[in-house]
Amino acid sequence: MLKSCLLRTVPVASWLPRYSFKQDALGDLISGISVGIMQLPQGMAYALLASVPPVFGLYSSFYPVLIYFIFGTSKHISIGTYAVMSVMIGGVTERIAPDSNFMIWDNVTNSSIIDTVARDAERVRAAAAVTFMSGLFQILLGVVQFGFVVTYLSEPLVRGYTTGAAIHVIVSQLKYTFGISPLRYSGPLSLIYTVLEVCHLLPKTNIGTLVVSIVSIVGLILAKELNTYLSKKLPVPIPVELIAIIIATVISWQVNLEMKYGVDVVGEIPSGLQPPVVPAVSLFSQVIGDAFALSVVGYGIAISLGRIFALKYGYKVDSNQELIALGLSNSIGGIFQCFAISCSMSRSLVQESSGGKTQVAGALSAVVILFITLWIGRLFEELPKAVLAAIILVNLHGMMKQFLDIPALWRSNKIDMLVWIATFLLTVVLNPDLGLAASIAFSMLTVIFRTQLPKYSLLGQVEDTDIYKPVRQVPGILIFRSSATLYFANAEMYQEALGAKSGIDITKILSAKKKLAAKRKRHEKRNAKRAEKDYVKIECLYSQGLIIYLFIYLFVCQTSWANKFLIKKTQNCFIFYPQIPFVPNFLAPFRYSFTSIYFCVLVLIFIFVSVAGVVKNLETGGFFNDKVKKSCLFSTIHDAVLHCQSARSASRDPEAQVVVV
Repeated sequence: MLKSCLLRTVPVASWLPRYSFKQDALGDLISGISVGIMQLPQGMAYALLASVPPVFGLYSSFYPVLIYFIFGTSKHISIGTYAVMSVMIGGVTERIAPDSNFMIWDNVTNSSIIDTVARDAERVRAAAAVTFMSGLFQILLGVVQFGFVVTYLSEPLVRGYTTGAAIHVIVSQLKYTFGISPLRYSGPLSLIYTVLEVCHLLPKTNIGTLVVSIVSIVGLILAKELNTYLSKKLPVPIPVELIAIIIATVISWQVNLEMKYGVDVVGEIPSGLQPPVVPAVSLFSQVIGDAFALSVVGYGIAISLGRIFALKYGYKVDSNQELIALGLSNSIGGIFQCFAISCSMSRSLVQESSGGKTQVAGALSAVVILFITLWIGRLFEELPKAVLAAIILVNLHGMMKQFLDIPALWRSNKIDMLVWIATFLLTVVLNPDLGLAASIAFSMLTVIFRTQLPKYSLLGQVEDTDIYKPVRQVPGILIFRSSATLYFANAEMYQEALGAKSGIDITKILSAKKKLAAKRKRHEKRNAKRAEKDYVKIECLYSQGLIIYLFIYLFVCQTSWANKFLIKKTQNCFIFYPQIPFVPNFLAPFRYSFTSIYFCVLVLIFIFVSVAGVVKNLETGGFFNDKVKKSCLFSTIHDAVLHCQSARSASRDPEAQVVVV
């Protein structure tokens, strides 16, 4: 028991001893080096999104990756920096440590300047605090087995959200692309305000920075297209991003772009690793909402991609263990001043396509980052930030292709298309944090909306089969089906649809029955031998997620329209059939003209494949009696119809038989 618990909590202890060096080692080595090379430019670039110095992007590509190697269950996803997570972190750091809080007077220029050292230090504290808290949320959710929460993040919601977040990423990089310094806005509509501010500052564009940006973007696009063209001929993709930052760094160093043309560069990159630091507890209250949003988004992206690879290669990804693995990666990473991580689709695809077979590939990519951080990082101090911004913008082309989801969803499912568009707009307008909450709420509303507008149909039997579809009806039997589960919110609409399909106004019938009951009481002594008590009993049962509406009452009906009356819930059927023929005198004032009247008993036939648990609950609730017996329960619609046909043939007036399924 203890051993199995340990192996489940620390998966590396179960698979690493069985690691096949002969089959997996070479592929994992090549894959690890390839992904590690990608981690370098992406880590530095996404650090700009998080509004922290680039070196902290390298830290975030090292510590969390090692933690996930130990506790993660997916063999193919590449853990590390991710654009959507980084821009969410950037919103937090810039809100807590805005430039305006760090303005100092410069006696040389006689103007105010930003104390970037103090500002960056505070932003790193904020990023570490929100990352640590998001990790704690993920661990807590994993411990309480809350991994199923990802099922509420539908694919249209996730794709619409990431597309909306990509717009925030693009806008956040415009200042590096044009070499301008727009004001920082926060809260709803901040994206629009930022775009307007950028447009206002366009006349102040730094031409040198703009040239670097254009050359970098064009070069990266052409190189990636070449990579795609040669993908089948090359064992591993060409590391175009690494080549780009090397070339840009050399040119910047030789030409002195910073001094001559005012091109902003990365600046000092300290060698070595940072010592662990206790996160700033004082900031927790300010970032708790952001931390929860980060925990949900990061987990949703990672588990979605992890399940895709698991299905493709035939292994299982434990959703709750993934929560714990990501939580430990973030919480421990926060102690080492990392910012929140998830998995990157581009790196994951490279890890898979270059031969990666296990989590060892991820660990080897972390070793590559460690080597760069310790000995090579300082060589990139002259790298223009515009090049890192270009890398980010070009890498977003995959997310921009998600706009093609809209016409596809229009053809397949218009409500899903509405979820996609609403999520995108809410994310753009309200920012990624509030946008996520609003999007989930909207998605839940669409679920309720779908139950409010189900499809109702009358079923018939497919000839020579036991299959029932909306075809020609069974003679003498009406089968009514609803596509949604019946519950309190749609019960009234269900009744209206039932009446429309059957041609019977159920409300009017019940009202008339109440009037008849009142009149019967006044004539009770005189008509006691000929009249039976007329009553309506409505019983609501809830069993195994099904809400069953059972109407059991005495009903007076006319033969000419009795076979039109039906009551049905998706998997329930009700049978009306004649029992005791009589014509009570007190019905003479009733507005219907009766020719042949029957006293009918309503019998429930509950259609459910596995009725054992339902039957037990019905017995506990005292449902069964001498009129409603267990024999009224059937496992299929066909069995119920056969029973009804048998009952019709045995009745005195077979044409009066009415069945509802």
